Amino acid sequence: MAILLLLAFIFFTVIWIRKTQYEKTPYYIQTKNSWWKVHSDKGLAGKFAAFQCLRTLKGYKRFLFNLYVPKENGETTEADLVLLHESGIYVLESKNYSGWIFGTETQTYWTQTLRSGRGKAKKEQFYNPILQNKGHLKWLQSFLADQTLPFYSCIVFSDHCTLKNITLTSGKHCVVNQSGLLHAVRQNIGKTGPALSPARIDALYTKLYPLTQADAAQKALHIKNIEQKKQSITSCPRCGGKLILRTASTGSRQGKRFIGCSNYPGCRYIQNLADSEDLHRLPSASQETSFRETRSDNVMPSK
Repeated sequence: MAILLLLAFIFFTVIWIRKTQYEKTPYYIQTKNSWWKVHSDKGLAGKFAAFQCLRTLKGYKRFLFNLYVPKENGETTEADLVLLHESGIYVLESKNYSGWIFGTETQTYWTQTLRSGRGKAKKEQFYNPILQNKGHLKWLQSFLADQTLPFYSCIVFSDHCTLKNITLTSGKHCVVNQSGLLHAVRQNIGKTGPALSPARIDALYTKLYPLTQADAAQKALHIKNIEQKKQSITSCPRCGGKLILRTASTGSRQGKRFIGCSNYPGCRYIQNLADSEDLHRLPSASQETSFRETRSDNVMPSK
């Protein structure tokens, strides 16, 4: 009995120490997310882990979390994590996934492969995080209204997954596991050198900080707008059928994506996609993609 009590005392002491240390971090001070909430929510845990990876980065820096960035149509887009550093502005999209990850820079959807028992694999598709982060970069640049600022895009996956085949061709993005994030940023710093003074970083932080303090009503509206757009995209307004992502094979829009009704040719409704941010709201069952095997590339490039 005494041994059990001792073990329980040690366990709760360790938890208390970790919780106390956590509540001193910039992440907690800014988000007010409790230690328990972060460790029970997979998405929050991924964002906090990405922040932890960069805490030891040398040079003057400041962090911003969960920024609700305004778009020109009055809606918002949510950026997971922004690092303001002497070398530039790093916009990070966190994906706390497991399994094998396949995808290319230009494909609309990537594939996550998971074991499902007895030697079988289950495949799930998700919106290309590079395209998702492009939206964050676009509206952050618009909000800051300064074309001289150096931006860098980085997609950070959990160490519990394997980046099996990721192809980067434009030299404008970085895709890494959490364990490789610090090295990738350090590499970039070595190539680019300093670009922002501490005073400039503080000024940017002051301007962006209010975007991290969205109230419950703003967050609810953000979710509502996403759900409404998802509903408008996934159901055919003419016949109620399911909408499917397709690629035009002929005509003036050859090679471009559009959404068509699954009841074609009975129903010929189509919706051209002018905004790539809309694509990630399609459910995986409505996606049509193909993948090719290529090498992984973990180089941090400039936006």
